[in-house]
Amino acid sequence: MTETTDDTQQERALIGRWRSTLLRALDTDGCLIDPDRYGRALLTRWREPQRRYHTTAHLTAVLDHIDVLTEHAADPALVELAAWFHDAVYLPDRSTNEERSARLAERALTEAGLAPGQVTEVARLVRLTVTHDPADGDTNGEALCDADLAVLASPPEAYAAYTRAVRKEYAFVPDEAFRTGRADVLRQLLDLPRLFRTPHGAKNWEAAARENLATELELLAA
Repeated sequence: MTETTDDTQQERALIGRWRSTLLRALDTDGCLIDPDRYGRALLTRWREPQRRYHTTAHLTAVLDHIDVLTEHAADPALVELAAWFHDAVYLPDRSTNEERSARLAERALTEAGLAPGQVTEVARLVRLTVTHDPADGDTNGEALCDADLAVLASPPEAYAAYTRAVRKEYAFVPDEAFRTGRADVLRQLLDLPRLFRTPHGAKNWEAAARENLATELELLAA
């Protein structure tokens, strides 16, 4: 009973947040379409059974981190919409998730009534999560990418839970192959001159994230 109640409360909160963000982007108190049906459709995607890390908990965490970084972004509403769509299509064995998510955003947000330039910006931000490498001065991209990567700076227990969830998503990959692939990803991240581009991320998340990545890499090698 509690689980059902918690799920319902979480859904109501997320739908309310979706509605507020979409209407803010549309710069209106209402619209001809029902904004909630888009939010419900997205939540259905975020709750698909193949997901273990890329769930509504991840979506909520990214949105909460965007709240922290909101003053950095040029258009926080579009950054939040990009967060809703950035893993809307997610199949662990595919490499086209971000592109398909961006195309979904283009279709849905055009139908919802966003201006073409806004739709283009949201889709661009979604595609940016392939590399997490925004150009200098791309404040929207910096905010979204930092919010998405903020999990790397989690306290050790939370970081360990994150790595376990990632492993479960890739349960179809044999252990040795997973360790090799995961280690490659960790090295690529550690080789970046900076993981976080916003002042807040650089100050508060960079050191912890690098420590977590280095520790995980050591454990994989062991």
